[in-house]
Amino acid sequence: MSTPISPIRTRFAPSPTGYLHLGGLRTALYTYLFAKKHGGAFILRIEDTDQEREVPGAVDLIYQSMRAAGLHYDEGPDVGGAYGPYIQTQRRHLYPEYAWKLVELGGAYPCFCTKERLDAARAEAEKQGETYKYDKRCLSIPLGEAKARIAAGEPYVIRQNVPLTGTASFDDVLYGHVEVPCDTLDDAVLIKADGLPTYNFANVVDDHLMAITHVMRGTEYLSSAPKYNLLYASFGWVPPTYVHLPVVMKDASRKLSKRYGDPSFEDLLAMGYLRDAVINFIALLGWSPGSEREFFTLRELEQVFDVAGLNKSPSIFDMNKLTWFNAEYMRKLPFDAYYGLALPWLESALGKDRFDLRRLTELLQGRTEVLNRLPGMVDFLAAMPDYDTALYTHKKMKTDPQVALAAIDLALPVLVAQEHWREQPLHDALMAAIAASGMKNGQVLWPVRIAITGRESTPGGAIEMAYLLGKTETLARLESAKRRLQAQQ
Repeated sequence: MSTPISPIRTRFAPSPTGYLHLGGLRTALYTYLFAKKHGGAFILRIEDTDQEREVPGAVDLIYQSMRAAGLHYDEGPDVGGAYGPYIQTQRRHLYPEYAWKLVELGGAYPCFCTKERLDAARAEAEKQGETYKYDKRCLSIPLGEAKARIAAGEPYVIRQNVPLTGTASFDDVLYGHVEVPCDTLDDAVLIKADGLPTYNFANVVDDHLMAITHVMRGTEYLSSAPKYNLLYASFGWVPPTYVHLPVVMKDASRKLSKRYGDPSFEDLLAMGYLRDAVINFIALLGWSPGSEREFFTLRELEQVFDVAGLNKSPSIFDMNKLTWFNAEYMRKLPFDAYYGLALPWLESALGKDRFDLRRLTELLQGRTEVLNRLPGMVDFLAAMPDYDTALYTHKKMKTDPQVALAAIDLALPVLVAQEHWREQPLHDALMAAIAASGMKNGQVLWPVRIAITGRESTPGGAIEMAYLLGKTETLARLESAKRRLQAQQ
């Protein structure tokens, strides 16, 4: 696509039906990036005409999610702008006005058919194995008669008048020119009996009135786009440039869905994934920067994003790849930033004053994948876990339970003699004793670590763990391990 002519105006238009799912976040991100890349405006619009599906508090959740993602919009319900209001139910007076303009132009008509008649027609079509389409019965009603019936209080809707012949088409940046025969399209309802617009009609009217130049949305709207363009043509309006984005999949067989327990953006943040890691990862789901580079800040994405890098194929959301991304971001954090993020998780598992948590976070930063995994990585400090003495056997370290007993016998008097329980003196004293004994470092340090942690994998080695546990607890755990090993000899 050639470089757009300013002013570019894009919009993200979610419905307030719950938390922002990851497919929606990607759409918002691409829409935001496109606007910023071209110096345009990014607008947030709340599409809430389907009142039955609205979840209380969901509008505020959308604001929170956008702020949490760093996607700051130039116009929106809570920031204002020249094209407001930005919540569709607050614009409800506009839609009937434009629907009646469309009636006058021949692009729509009032329909008085009852639900019973429509249900019967739909059932008959199904019985015949046909796709149901409204039969345009009310199109023949003279407009004066229709207005009189409406004035008398008769319920009605307004339907789009789709031509019976010809084609409806649109051009998409990714999918090219798309057209469908008009006789395959239904005369969809534009204004419902309650006076509220359907999603499709409100979408077209608002995009025009808000001067939206580019629309990015999911491929689920590809089938609706021809009817959108018929509306634009009936009004004599210029349609926006369309970019339909392929879906984000959980795997090869299904889309991401909260129904199946797939996480929302807020879920990932609550689990301890970093915002910047999630945004970076989401950006690469269906878009390539044209190089092997993988790591970008949001500001860098604003500079390099190009729709030419978008892919038409569905993208797989791989939690393992996201976790890898997150671990890389964790390692790159300045230590104090990491410490601030990790501390609440460590305090939840270990309390505030019992351990040197700052030293513990120094050991943990290079090992942290997701923050919510931290309690499980350190809970052995709070209470000695049960463990299998088979852990003492390590082929590479040349240890077994008998060697472990000798290692503990070597370490105990050295550690008992330490008056000042600090990490460096512990290290120096224990390493000197090992050297003097003729044993290998691993033959002592591996059994000591197992004896005081019960774990094969810990944030640090035996000496760091002994320091964190403190003298009393370390000696108590070693004595307990010694008794257990002696009982097995």
